Amino acid sequence: MDNPSKYSASKLSVTDRLIPCVLAAGLAMGSTTANAATLVVAYAGSMGRLMDHYIGPRFAAANHEQYQGIGRGAFGLARMLKSGQLHADVFLAITRGPVRILQRAKLVQQAQAFAATQMVMAWSRRSSRTKQFAVSKADHAPWYKVLESPGIRFGRTDPLTDPQGRASLLCLQLAAKYYHQPPLATRITGPVENPAQIFTEASLMFRLRAGQIDACLTYQSAARAAHVPYVVLPPEINLGDPQFQSQYAAARLVVRSGRGKRLRFRGHPLIFYCVTLKNSHHPRLSAAFMRYLHSPTVRPWMRACGYTPVMMTVR
Repeated sequence: MDNPSKYSASKLSVTDRLIPCVLAAGLAMGSTTANAATLVVAYAGSMGRLMDHYIGPRFAAANHEQYQGIGRGAFGLARMLKSGQLHADVFLAITRGPVRILQRAKLVQQAQAFAATQMVMAWSRRSSRTKQFAVSKADHAPWYKVLESPGIRFGRTDPLTDPQGRASLLCLQLAAKYYHQPPLATRITGPVENPAQIFTEASLMFRLRAGQIDACLTYQSAARAAHVPYVVLPPEINLGDPQFQSQYAAARLVVRSGRGKRLRFRGHPLIFYCVTLKNSHHPRLSAAFMRYLHSPTVRPWMRACGYTPVMMTVR
């Protein structure tokens, strides 16, 4: 395998302390000249392995250029790109919401869907509940019953800034209806804004692998990348099957922003979108990267990392 560090100027570490360094590197890149020929790709943090170990460095090698990946919560990245706090040539987001932020700011036009994933229930091998989780994976006991156990340490990301955090809550809402267990979601998560459960996307899998939390609902792609065991959920609730789009949309979520504004969200299939920024320093290289995402070369890497290749253009 190619060495990603050979082509990547900077990328996100699993520790939160390195996030400011990565973002600073992105800002520095924005001040370089157009001749720098380093493609800067801001992507939803769960895509770290796919982007920084496969697609990014190999695209750079094939084009004799350089690649820099910046991974973080997609909504947070979109807002930073909109405000000018961060510069990137290409933006990869999960769900349409982060893309719409940039479309309203007239920074992007059409978006291309290129991948999809689904929610799974992942657990830590260091958890004291490992045997219970293994039993649930064998379908001998409902997976949600383990999450409802007293003392369980459940983790999720911030529903205000990260689509994965919202997907976790929406998935549990759908599960409550599917299993005819109305209090299920509340018993597992408590209130929507529950600081005891919320971690950054960069640290969630790190904490799970370290045994600092017992379980979480996460993307199948993220669970595979972290090499943690997981339970596959029914398609009616896992947000991974477009044929259940109308059913997913029945799940609703209200999150309060820092200013007290109530933001409303609903369930959507977990589709990843790619857009090029109008202020890209390397528009031709950005366009080439978009084509590369849909090439046959990339598809085996996507499947290996828990994604389903998708091809669709939306406005």
